[in-house]
Amino acid sequence: MPNFDLQIYAVLAQIPQGKVTTYGDVAKMAGYPRHARHVGKLLGTLPKDSRLPWFRVVNAKGMISLTGSRFTRQRELLLDDGVEVKENGAISMRRYRWDGEPA
Repeated sequence: MPNFDLQIYAVLAQIPQGKVTTYGDVAKMAGYPRHARHVGKLLGTLPKDSRLPWFRVVNAKGMISLTGSRFTRQRELLLDDGVEVKENGAISMRRYRWDGEPA
């Protein structure tokens, strides 16, 4: 497994319950600034039974990027996690954004 993957997984594992972060923030925290798209692609390859909180990662606008049933699944997981998500997938980054600091 490439080092990039391991670094991204390590950051993902740290995102606290009830918080979200962006693809770009995950990349930056992992030591790969400007690799947000790579983070998105990697998250898309996680096994369905992965215990990593992939659903706590949203786009730079603070919105869910997925569509269809995947959008619905991510929104439901975030709601269950305690994050308010509007019908269109928008999240208050001011309230819920995780900056990488330990919880």
